[in-house]
Amino acid sequence: MRAIWKGAVSFGLVSIAVKLYSATEEKDIRFHQVHREDGGRIRYKRTCSVCGEEVTYDDIVKGYDIGGGEMVILTDEDFAELPLTTSRAIDVLEFVPAEQVDPILYNKAYFLEPDGTATKPYVLLRDALTDSERVAIVKVALRQREQLATLRVREGVLLLNTMLWPDEVRTPDFGFLDEDLKVRPPELAMASSLIDSMAGEFQPDVFTDDYRAALQEVIDAKVEGREVVQPEEVEAAPAAAVDLMAALKASVDRARAARGEQPAAAGGGGEPRQISSARSAQKAAAKKAAKAPAKKTAQKKAAAKKAEPAKKAAEKKTAEKKATRRRRRRPPRRRPRPARPPERRPRPLTVHRGLGLAPQPRPSFWVGVTRTMTRSSPG
Repeated sequence: MRAIWKGAVSFGLVSIAVKLYSATEEKDIRFHQVHREDGGRIRYKRTCSVCGEEVTYDDIVKGYDIGGGEMVILTDEDFAELPLTTSRAIDVLEFVPAEQVDPILYNKAYFLEPDGTATKPYVLLRDALTDSERVAIVKVALRQREQLATLRVREGVLLLNTMLWPDEVRTPDFGFLDEDLKVRPPELAMASSLIDSMAGEFQPDVFTDDYRAALQEVIDAKVEGREVVQPEEVEAAPAAAVDLMAALKASVDRARAARGEQPAAAGGGGEPRQISSARSAQKAAAKKAAKAPAKKTAQKKAAAKKAEPAKKAAEKKTAEKKATRRRRRRPPRRRPRPARPPERRPRPLTVHRGLGLAPQPRPSFWVGVTRTMTRSSPG
């Protein structure tokens, strides 16, 4: 390892010369941006947005945007005049219990190594921290920035953990925090039982980065000129809403089974019960799996029920056809015609000479009679 900083730990009137080393390193696989056609590296030039010229590092300074297009320029001389009294020192401010420091404040970790003849005071401070079971709150300036940090012991070495300032930690503002949600005591007891069943000792070596391992395998295969065949992953179906108590009981039983212990007594094991329609669907599925013959019978009954309406419709149509045929065979009923009044024969008119009436045509029977009367009448 290479030291990134040198200074001293100020412990009362004692000064301990130390070297600072980065305690962590990222294992991410890094890539370069290259041209797709020929693999050439992509380069970026530092150009000015006003004049468009390329700018070197010597002509670059820091600017603070105050809004409205105005910029305050700060040079290296301005930063040098800042009151960083702890520029090359780690000042111990106080010693506090380790549990009082919220882990969310921790930022980055560094190892401290004694420099030169400072080994004995270094070991003295280390052993004193171990016996007191406390951590030291210190201030240190790293990379032109003053930071709050803790000093504690890890595997026989002093470890410096830089921390965030309190105003750098956000306050959660979520809607459910204002809701009045109550947890039943049985649910809380079951959740505590689940935690106890999953309790263990933290061993970080057990956990691995599967994504990074798979990506490295792809890179190695590309280098060797072979293809990588990834197994097809089966997407899990989305879980339906389950009863909270049943889910907790099932989780406890699975955790105990994973540890080789006996599951809980009857009534607490099995799969979690699903709520409402999902629960009914699960019960129906269980009945179908347990009673296959009954399923076939139910299918036959369902088919018969489906066929009944069609059968009734066919019978209805057949009855209608028969009734139609019967109507066709019967002669149509004739309505009685209204009786006509008897015809009246016209009465023969007697011709009187004084009336001036024209004689009416008469039947042949009356012709002779008329003639006889005419002759016999007085002239």
